[in-house]
Amino acid sequence: MADNAFDIVVVGAGPGGYVAAIRAAQLGMKTAVVEGKHLGGVCLNWGCIPTKALLRTAEVFENLKHAESFGLKVEGLSFDMGRVVDRSRKVASQLAGGVGHLLRKNKVTVVDGFGRLAGKGKVHVQKDGKAVADLTAKHIILATGARARVLPGLEPDGKLIWTYMEAMVPTSMPKSLLVIGSGAIGIEFASFYRSLGAEVTVVEILDRILPVEDEDISAFARKAFEKQGIRILTKASVSALKKNTDSVTATVTEADTSFEVTVDRVILAVGIVGNVENIGLEDTRIRVEKSHVVVDEWLRTGEPGVYAIGDLVGPPWLAHKASHEGVICVERIAGLNDVHPLDVRGVPGCTYSRPQVASVGLTEAAAKADGRSVKVGRFPFIGNGKAIALGEPEGLVKTVFDAKTGELLGAHMVGAEVTELIQGYAIAKTLETTEAELMHTVFPHPTLSEMMHESVLDAYGRAIHF
Repeated sequence: MADNAFDIVVVGAGPGGYVAAIRAAQLGMKTAVVEGKHLGGVCLNWGCIPTKALLRTAEVFENLKHAESFGLKVEGLSFDMGRVVDRSRKVASQLAGGVGHLLRKNKVTVVDGFGRLAGKGKVHVQKDGKAVADLTAKHIILATGARARVLPGLEPDGKLIWTYMEAMVPTSMPKSLLVIGSGAIGIEFASFYRSLGAEVTVVEILDRILPVEDEDISAFARKAFEKQGIRILTKASVSALKKNTDSVTATVTEADTSFEVTVDRVILAVGIVGNVENIGLEDTRIRVEKSHVVVDEWLRTGEPGVYAIGDLVGPPWLAHKASHEGVICVERIAGLNDVHPLDVRGVPGCTYSRPQVASVGLTEAAAKADGRSVKVGRFPFIGNGKAIALGEPEGLVKTVFDAKTGELLGAHMVGAEVTELIQGYAIAKTLETTEAELMHTVFPHPTLSEMMHESVLDAYGRAIHF
């Protein structure tokens, strides 16, 4: 590389890093992105995208199980796990190639290797123990992401005890699974494997599954999962994992009782830790708390000229939040006047299980804890014509408003396609919409989105169809 001087160097090409690099290039800055593994990062290659491909397979398979209720006849239904995994990997590969194309299109220099801070305005890049390049830039953005958290005594081995990576590429279908953790990742894998026939047990240390979601949604989802045959243990923990020849025996503690559960495989889904090691933070003013880099509202670290975005920094740890932070960070560096700090209350969260779960803003409990007087609306899927026609009559839409101002504080959903519907409420929050605008909006019929309207009406005693 003849010229290693740039305006911006981004370390990491996940959904935060590559978006930041493209936006910087669009704004006329000479930009480089450093990536040692996969363009698109964990999300595109080993997270968001391939898991959705797997879950789509499970959804189609589940629908075919109930073909007769649609007047269809299916015989000899089965699946080929090798082909299921192969499709997932091809989807990820296709999109990774797309990221490379976008970077080239925007004239972003891609440096293949692992970058680390090497002094003021400097990034040293290595690959396989050999120096690749020394880059300089006035602005350096760290976007190194995160990895699965490992608990002492419950370490994965990649064979019997899996992280999300092994769970995405099984060589055969396990007959039984224990999932430790009931956040989005744990629940998605529990849903996938249960749909394909595995006996699934989920262990959650807190008092309910999907603990970041509204309590009504969490409770509804639990009933739906248990109806499907998923065993759910809350206020429970796993204290030990004993590996057998081709199975694992877990010691589970629930209340004051301990017992053993033997399964073919265990999936660990107990959160993430930031990739803060070996990126040159040692001799800087950058602070790390609980494995994540501390930044201000403009994504600046304590080291002048160094920024951090995405899973490397604070929650929520979501791809779309990382991308948005990348844009905010770069536009602030460029001096644009219409840049606003990210309000995480406007970041929607989605879980692509069966049923799906989606939310944005404050839960009812959080709104009340914030001192708000609230009005709450609910509308069930069973009251919606499109849901019934789809054969998806189980679900709930819940909205939370400030009783004094009518501000939409939060929206929470469980049911078919809610991960596609939630953006309507996200837009409403961004526009600072009140109940009046939502009530006066015309929703098309017949659609699932009509439930969003009805939930708003219900908060003010005006629901029509329930």
